[in-house]
Amino acid sequence: MTSRSAEPAPAPSPGSARGARRRLLDPWLLLGVAGVTGLLVLSLATGQYDILGAEDGRQMFEVTRVPRTIALVLAGAAMAMSGLIMQLLTQNRFVEPTTTGTTEWAGLGLLAVMIIAPTSGIMPRMLGAILAAFVGTMIFFAFLRRVTLRSSLIVPIIGIMLGAVVGSISTFIALQTDMLQSLGVWFAGSFTSVLKGQYEPLWVVLGVAVAVFVVADRFTVAGLGKEISTNVGLNYERIVLLGTGLVAITTGVVTVIVGNLPFLGLIVPNLVSMFRGDDLRSNLPWVCLLGIAVVTVCDLVGRTIIAPFEIPVSLILGVVGAAVFLALILVRWRRG
Repeated sequence: MTSRSAEPAPAPSPGSARGARRRLLDPWLLLGVAGVTGLLVLSLATGQYDILGAEDGRQMFEVTRVPRTIALVLAGAAMAMSGLIMQLLTQNRFVEPTTTGTTEWAGLGLLAVMIIAPTSGIMPRMLGAILAAFVGTMIFFAFLRRVTLRSSLIVPIIGIMLGAVVGSISTFIALQTDMLQSLGVWFAGSFTSVLKGQYEPLWVVLGVAVAVFVVADRFTVAGLGKEISTNVGLNYERIVLLGTGLVAITTGVVTVIVGNLPFLGLIVPNLVSMFRGDDLRSNLPWVCLLGIAVVTVCDLVGRTIIAPFEIPVSLILGVVGAAVFLALILVRWRRG
């Protein structure tokens, strides 16, 4: 199920600085943890409500700001990890849930559940989004398996086109069922509505993170391709299914609770790989930290730039992510 592109991800080399296994814990990682902790403290302190002077300030702090900050941590880390897994499985640096149509499929599943069972709770919506995201991602992988692509740039273009088709279907259905406004809210990608009692399903992605860390070495080997994976005794098809399932769970849960976070899984893994190579196990803490940092910074910008109003995180991420996407394309083009 590889993309067969002309520019696969570089294979780790035991003798190279990029390919050598790095230590999981190092002083730089501790410095990164301290920096991200500072951003999270700043997030807790940012807001229009006077939590120190008002009588119900403590209650508002616990109901709004603490859940919002926890959601930033979980959603940022989870979506960054999803992008890293998809890039390994497809051997393509430009692949992540928003460039493969996975997010649009999750939205279609959510919309279907809301039409079939309008009074359903959060769990049925999540299950519908996860199932649709899994099916859509498998369709994308099946297409890559049957089509020979000469350029790695074609892979995300195909994914974006597929996502646009699925998004158009969702928009048409929403128009026919008078749910277009709800669909727009779901894809806004904002933490404004994250409150105590609504964000708790995001803890599911913590289990996904643990699972990714446990099977990290298998994902790294699978990133070398089906032939090499099979030669070393790895069940390649099973690993692809596992990775697709983990990505689908993450995308479905984040889409239902937060919304769309575009290009996050593209920016973070590429930046980490540029400095640390392609070993998933040692890179995973850095991917999580950088994902949290990027989402938190974008959220802080969105909360302060036009205060007391907010700009959705998806808008800021879309601008930043598009710029990084173009920069990566130009770098590849200059390298031939």
